[in-house]
Amino acid sequence: MFNLKHSLIAAVLTFTLQTTAHADEIVVSAAASLTNAFKAIGDAYEKQHPGTKVLMNFGASDVLMQQIVKGAPADVFASADQKAMDKAVDEKVIATGSRRDFAANSLVLVVPKDSTFAPASVKDLTAASVKRVAYGDPASVPVGRYTEGALKQAGVWDAVSAKGVLAANVRQSLDYVARGEVDAGFVFSTDAAVMPDRVKVVLNVPTQTSITYPIAQVAQSKHAADAQQFIAYVLSPDGQKTLAQFGFKPPVK
Repeated sequence: MFNLKHSLIAAVLTFTLQTTAHADEIVVSAAASLTNAFKAIGDAYEKQHPGTKVLMNFGASDVLMQQIVKGAPADVFASADQKAMDKAVDEKVIATGSRRDFAANSLVLVVPKDSTFAPASVKDLTAASVKRVAYGDPASVPVGRYTEGALKQAGVWDAVSAKGVLAANVRQSLDYVARGEVDAGFVFSTDAAVMPDRVKVVLNVPTQTSITYPIAQVAQSKHAADAQQFIAYVLSPDGQKTLAQFGFKPPVK
């Protein structure tokens, strides 16, 4: 199995642990797939709350969760799957009763824009002509867990994972495909939409569980009221409208 993970996780963790938010700042640790949408939401929130600065920290959900557990400053945690949030709850770093689902997504297979590979199903990834397939590391990246589940359900996990190029987060998987370093890669549909000129979606991939995003206040937050207001904004019609603009679906009820 190929593994192209670099020191990015360690660098982000070090930076975050060294960062201290000021009184008028809130830190939002959010899944990498939320990067574009949450930047827009953060800007809109600041305009509605003059004097408050929203600091965004994006990365793999499990990595963000571990940062919070280790004491990194954070007020809000938004994960790309329920498992990462469950781990945060188990570690007692989430404020009781603050957890809410706020968005949904779907899993897709993408290839470089100029690729002629047109699979009919994920089983076509087992072909000898397919050499490298990118996906998030299932040990720490939600998109990787969804990918593993989908490939196991299709009976091709062993064959495809042997060609796997593990990514530190979903955006890195997207980058591998965009740069033509792999034949195909698994990302969320919202990520594929970020680079329509460099990648194309060739498959919508069924997942074993619905892809839903939970958000919660961090228990150790020193700005609990601001954190709650930010979460309320994400769940508000304005916040949901912004998420929809970036391809996210309403949370599954």
